[in-house]
Amino acid sequence: MYKQIFRPLLYSMSPEGAHYFTAGVLEAASKTPIVNSILRHIYSDQSLSLEREVFGLKFPNPIGLAAGFDKDARWIDALELLGFGFIEIGTLTPKAQPGNEKPRLFRLEHDEALINRMGFNNGGVNAAVDRIIKAKSKTPLGGNIGKNKVTPNSDAPSDYLYSFEKLYDHVDYFVVNVSSPNTPGLRELQGKDELIKIFDLLFEHREKQQKRKPVLLKIAPDLNEAQLEDIVRLVMESEIDGLVATNTTLSREGLKSREQLVTQAGGLSGKPVTTRSTEVIRTIAQLSNKEIPIIGVGGIHTPQDAVDKFEAGASLVQLYTGFIYE
Repeated sequence: MYKQIFRPLLYSMSPEGAHYFTAGVLEAASKTPIVNSILRHIYSDQSLSLEREVFGLKFPNPIGLAAGFDKDARWIDALELLGFGFIEIGTLTPKAQPGNEKPRLFRLEHDEALINRMGFNNGGVNAAVDRIIKAKSKTPLGGNIGKNKVTPNSDAPSDYLYSFEKLYDHVDYFVVNVSSPNTPGLRELQGKDELIKIFDLLFEHREKQQKRKPVLLKIAPDLNEAQLEDIVRLVMESEIDGLVATNTTLSREGLKSREQLVTQAGGLSGKPVTTRSTEVIRTIAQLSNKEIPIIGVGGIHTPQDAVDKFEAGASLVQLYTGFIYE
């Protein structure tokens, strides 16, 4: 029904407009008692065999929603009704920022992909915290944090610390995002020295808290083998609790969509990323002897795509672009 009726309707809108329309419909449905009851009946029957315990947290199932869909924690309660095992909000920054100019989200239908250059558009971490406090959802919640565009890389650790402190009592785990291609210079923070500066500040704050919250690092699919080795070594030698593999790619290899779309600046997600994301997961698992917990994300459109990522070494997986297309 979705592909025959709803998807054509959504495709008649701009990609970003369709996103907000979908979320709005879902939110309205969740507030309608009979629809709420139906959705809970369909999706809430979680089999015990699907439960996972990863980095000290229990997940009702291993399929989560990736960051980017609910940047501002507006739809947590509504998304819970769809049966996700966990939901990741963000990317959140200390101050509200509008992101890049529109249009900034593009559908590549022939490739079942998206190109986005959103630029961490969000209302700021404090507004998100207010919404989380009001939410009723019991689904495990992740907080994906980044730096403001105007913040120089030299001051980036302070940005991450600010959001970390504000969110600490309100999310179950954290993801440090230094791999988005849409904030100028952000990927330069994937270097070892830069990462140490960020994580040292976060861990200093964590040590003072009563409860230890897992902190993960989200990496790009465009890292080469040597860079992946450096990342794995850093995680193994530090208190980083795991990796999210992977973010969007800058590669445009093998795309079939028209040139006007393919040449748009931004990060590519969806089916073209499936293989590379799984390769990165497998490499991390091999380099770490499967000692690093991995959340696999990137091009999951079918159950087999998820199975491939689990077999490669992922402990959990996340959907986003595949969730939209399928």
